[in-house]
Amino acid sequence: MKKILFLSLALRAWGALAQPAAYTTANLHSHNDYEQPIPFYAAYHAGFGSIEADIFLHNGQLLVAHTDKELSAGRTLEKLYLQPLQALGSKVHPVQMMIDIKTDSVQTLNKLVEVLQQYPSLIQNKDITWVISGNRPAVSAYNNYPSFISFDGELHKTYPAEVLPKIAMLSGPLQAVTKWNGKGVLEEMDKNKVQQLIDKGHQLHKTVRFWAAPDVVNAWYQLMHLGVDFINTDNIEGAASFLQHLPASSYTATQQHAAYTPAFTTDGSHKKAKNIILIIGDGTGLAQWYTGYTANKGQLSVFNIRNTGLSKTSSHDSYITDSAPGSTAFASGVKTNNRFVGVDHTGQALTLLPAIISRKKMLTGIVTSGDITDATPADFYAHRNERENSNGILQDLATAPVQLLMGAGNKQLAANAANLQQHGYHITRSLDSLPAQTSQRYIVADSIAGLSILKGRGNWLSNAFDKATTLLKQQNNGYLLVLEGAQVDYGGHANHIGYIAEEVMDLDKVITKALQLADADKETLVIITADHETGGLSLLDGDISKGYISGHFSTNDHTAIPVPVYAYGPQSQLFTGVYENTEVFRKILQSLGF
Repeated sequence: MKKILFLSLALRAWGALAQPAAYTTANLHSHNDYEQPIPFYAAYHAGFGSIEADIFLHNGQLLVAHTDKELSAGRTLEKLYLQPLQALGSKVHPVQMMIDIKTDSVQTLNKLVEVLQQYPSLIQNKDITWVISGNRPAVSAYNNYPSFISFDGELHKTYPAEVLPKIAMLSGPLQAVTKWNGKGVLEEMDKNKVQQLIDKGHQLHKTVRFWAAPDVVNAWYQLMHLGVDFINTDNIEGAASFLQHLPASSYTATQQHAAYTPAFTTDGSHKKAKNIILIIGDGTGLAQWYTGYTANKGQLSVFNIRNTGLSKTSSHDSYITDSAPGSTAFASGVKTNNRFVGVDHTGQALTLLPAIISRKKMLTGIVTSGDITDATPADFYAHRNERENSNGILQDLATAPVQLLMGAGNKQLAANAANLQQHGYHITRSLDSLPAQTSQRYIVADSIAGLSILKGRGNWLSNAFDKATTLLKQQNNGYLLVLEGAQVDYGGHANHIGYIAEEVMDLDKVITKALQLADADKETLVIITADHETGGLSLLDGDISKGYISGHFSTNDHTAIPVPVYAYGPQSQLFTGVYENTEVFRKILQSLGF
């Protein structure tokens, strides 16, 4: 119990920070646990810190049931709870056993003490706390009971100082304070009443629990924000899963960046675009963008763009796409099969954007915060029916009209280096070693690019953007820069909202630079979209003022949810509406005057 109380007080101090990440399954109370399909074991092995059993004194036995009509001779307290606990031996994790007495308080408690004394290993174990609730003896008699017996106090009562050491917890019905149904937030008046009761308990150094409380995810969030120590639940599996995933599904960002507001001077004008910057946030749906927005305390440059649309992401052979056909649609205007890179559904090579624009001597650069042979970058230069065929993809790169490719390398690059160099590529392993001015073709295979922001990538993607645009504009014939924020997708697959938040904020820094460049030269069209959404993310809790966000992932894979398209600069109006992802290709060509 001391460990649980320590956690409780730590949580209360932490509560002002908004994010309920410090809660664990030890903060769960299994209400009416005996009604579960597997009493005790399900809650205990889920890590619950408190387990409740109602008991009746019947024919000299302590039977477990909710009402006397449900009494059964085989369902004794010993069989369902004491013997399973004893079988665990010394490996018991801290747990509060709350015994709710339904019959005469004195007779039943005396019998309970008698039975417990037959289990010395349980009453001597400091990790097991025996708490009496329901029908309790007079408060004045509390100190007459053995030291291993403590009591569940009532929140609305005031107890004499000499009795307080015997009270382990303070409980009360939430419905006595508020009629809140668990949806939305508590009304301010009711919230204050609840908070006062919780504060009362904590000032007495007692843990606090509400029963008769809504048993749903939103209610759990709200009760955690208020600092409740034990969440009362009948949903063992759901509540345990919620708290087990909470550290990865909640995040508070500690660093933010200033969003950029564009000038809109040439935005939506009908003049042809000279340059295209296509930014692909892999796996970035609206929920991911809003995660970054919340973590960045209510600002993102991308949200300052006026012309927006929605892209439908299905592939030729699947309702749910993967990245290979997702970006092949952008690069070719054709829907192909999952796993296919730069080929149609029959495996025939497609004519890709870099080849088309090279007819007007435009250059192509590709930057990614992932592997240079991953599906999204490869879709713009390779023709393979298997996205994992890195050797084949690198062979295609040798003859592709790509001026610059930057990202993380892989083992296959070394094996293909000679062929790539024979076709005019210079290969370097560091972004810093890329010349400030050159007309030569370059591959930058920098290991830093493959790191996440959380693991130290720093400003690599923004710096790569600067280097790429500086080199591509030197020949003054226009260019296509494809930049992939690869690791938003990784965060979605990992079901890690902090990973997503930091990757989105980092990508938005690049978007800031792209918008600033478009405002400066007035001839660059910036397009931001995604190949698909990853994770089925829904946002369930947050505080913009604190940069705190929490959500739920419905899958660790891609979904069919349409993704936003944002466009800024000349011809940006073409990208409004709802359309197939293949239309991005056609709209790019139209904006260039093809």
